[in-house]
Amino acid sequence: MLVVGGESLIDLKEKPVKGGVMPLTAHVGGSPMNCAIALRRLGHDTGFMCPISEDKFGTMILEPLKEAGVKVLLKQRVRAPTTLAVVSDDGRGNPRYMFYRHADRAFTRDGLIAALPKKVDLFQIGGFCAIEAYDARAWFETAKTAAKAGATISIDPNVRPAIITDMAAYKQRLGRMLDLAHIIKVSHEDLDYLETGRPLEAHAAALLERPNCKLVVITRAMDGSIAFTREARAEVPIYPAKKGGDNVGAGDTLMAGILSWLRDHRALGPAKLAALSGDQLQAMLWFGAVAAGINCSRIGANPPTRAEVDKVVGKG
Repeated sequence: MLVVGGESLIDLKEKPVKGGVMPLTAHVGGSPMNCAIALRRLGHDTGFMCPISEDKFGTMILEPLKEAGVKVLLKQRVRAPTTLAVVSDDGRGNPRYMFYRHADRAFTRDGLIAALPKKVDLFQIGGFCAIEAYDARAWFETAKTAAKAGATISIDPNVRPAIITDMAAYKQRLGRMLDLAHIIKVSHEDLDYLETGRPLEAHAAALLERPNCKLVVITRAMDGSIAFTREARAEVPIYPAKKGGDNVGAGDTLMAGILSWLRDHRALGPAKLAALSGDQLQAMLWFGAVAAGINCSRIGANPPTRAEVDKVVGKG
């Protein structure tokens, strides 16, 4: 099973203010949840690890998970209200968020570890996991437990400065998680938040020097993505989205596409990741780019099915 741990929430999307009233539309979201749904739609047995509230928003969150066939690993719903994100546009089509966190933090370390399936091929963490000290310790220990049982560890930190109160402490917590990870995916924005002005190649080299890292993927918005191992490198452009969509869930879907390609090609595992050739990295990135581009042809996070991606990459 592929397991994704991290937040689920409700995105409240702003519409233009009229007469002093700001209409909001509610959409299910959360970077890890988007990734879990995308992995399942791409054909993989997938579990999602996040507390789900008893409230109506929690019921709303469960619907797409159930529809996609994602296994909810924390089965007992919690009394804490659903975490909310108010989403606005930065004027260039990119979403910006303000968060009100509740249910996504209603867990214990022991509860997370107990919820791990007996066989985990990959454990993906990210999103909010490193933001709070208590949360970071619990997720770190859970990932460490999965790694000891043989799981490949991947991370997509999705840095959120709006809810990080102490960046230095956050970097330390995130660094511990990065040290566990075999696969690290970051955006150029993430890297700029963490260390402004450093070239992407230098960032990638530094990440590959961490104890377990074998593969680094850096996304660059409209400039496509780059993948690095210690021995190989590849770069692909974006797969152009059809007009009328947005970028919500793009990075999450791309990450799912990358993990899906690696699973399909039996390339999970430290030695196999390290041995990927430039051509393999390019094929991996393109699969992810196509998945992300199809998602961006739609409104909100709405990842494609495997058949939709295969139709473009020539396997369907």
